Amino acid sequence: MNTTATVAFKEEKRVENKNVRILVVDDEPMMADSLKQNLMEEGFSVDTAATGAEAIELFDQGGHHLAICDLQLPDMDGLEVMRHMKDARPTTEVIVVTGYGSVARAVEATKAGAFYFVEKPFDFDQIQPLVDKALERRELVAETTSMRRQLSTRSEYFNIIGSAKPMQAIYETIESVAKSDANVLIVGESGTGKELIANAIHYNSLRSKKAFIKVNCAALPKELIESELFGHTKGAFTGAHADKEGLVQHAARGSLMLDEIAEMPVELQPKLLRVLQERSYRKIGSEKTYAVDFRLISSTNRLPADAIRDGLLRDDLFYRISTITIHVPPLRERNEDIQLLTEHFLHMYAQKYERAIGGVSQAAYQRLFGHLWPGNVRELQNVIERAVLLAKGNRIEPLDLPFDNGSLPETGSAGPGWDVPPNMTLEDIERLVIERTLQRTGGNKQAAANLLGIYRPRLYSKIRKYNIDVTALVSA
Repeated sequence: MNTTATVAFKEEKRVENKNVRILVVDDEPMMADSLKQNLMEEGFSVDTAATGAEAIELFDQGGHHLAICDLQLPDMDGLEVMRHMKDARPTTEVIVVTGYGSVARAVEATKAGAFYFVEKPFDFDQIQPLVDKALERRELVAETTSMRRQLSTRSEYFNIIGSAKPMQAIYETIESVAKSDANVLIVGESGTGKELIANAIHYNSLRSKKAFIKVNCAALPKELIESELFGHTKGAFTGAHADKEGLVQHAARGSLMLDEIAEMPVELQPKLLRVLQERSYRKIGSEKTYAVDFRLISSTNRLPADAIRDGLLRDDLFYRISTITIHVPPLRERNEDIQLLTEHFLHMYAQKYERAIGGVSQAAYQRLFGHLWPGNVRELQNVIERAVLLAKGNRIEPLDLPFDNGSLPETGSAGPGWDVPPNMTLEDIERLVIERTLQRTGGNKQAAANLLGIYRPRLYSKIRKYNIDVTALVSA
């Protein structure tokens, strides 16, 4: 590496290091000052402490990424200080410094979680690579922990609740596309959680620290939507008393969500298309062109093909906004998430209204599983909120729910609901749902798994668990 490249590399490292905080704990002023000076020259932010008590106070307030701690301190054992650090913030790495004759205690420190130990006296050249390696390990551990947390909480992903197979596919899509600038179209019935998915895309993207502007195209009057999106100049139309910035400008370097885009006036859609193609726009009443940089996320509760056929959505705009299309399943197609969502909303509203309600009775669950949920997750949320407020006991009962399922569609009808006999356990209900679904699909296990929103191997395990005779079911 030539001299210029070396200097550039070191400067880049200093810039990277400026957000890293290091705590040096040593009662020898010369040692502490020397370490601080050298580390600051590498770009690190450095605090120093001469006693264990001072070190603990600084550490608890400072959010340090790394500590370099002497084991011999005037007021307490350095090992005790190190243990406090690892207990308080396990992700902080600690390099211990030991004097002659105390190597055994340094080994004890490494067993207690120290990254490494260094014997006095030492040069900075000895400790610098240890600092770099300790910080590398900290970052690796943090990434691994984050990955494990993600994998272990797939039933809740960026505030989206659901563990069914279609939801897992959505989570994977979000992770795949969020970091790109690809336009995303989210298609799903009202109440399925399209806005939550849009939030997950934006806040998992490289634009997450910038604005996320949301526009409901169905809620804005037809004559105002263009002005709201693109802004206007003073006097551009009656009532335009001052210049106004449009929402596309407010979304600069961030994301713009156009909710219910199929409700946008058709005559405005070509202008939006030009903005997406040219990355520039004009305010109403102005000839000046403004550059704009935003990521577009759109949503609709209409099937795009139907909206295009009915003349509500231009096909050329559809192709531009749907680089990635995410289809959100209705709740009736992911029945296994009903209990998960119910428990989530129950906990949320029991806390909010300070109600000591600990669960849902089996009979109430029968009604929840039997309902067709035309309002999807939003309807379920409202139902549980109401039940929490009305419940007389410490759990939700059928009488606390605003519907009954005395007359549900028979197997083979358009919806997947069935009459559920009284006094069934949750396992009984699950077996019944699986049997009726297999009957509906003529014994096709893949189709049944798709309807139930689960992976086929999981369906096989359920069939074995309940000893279901699929051939007998189909021939019955």
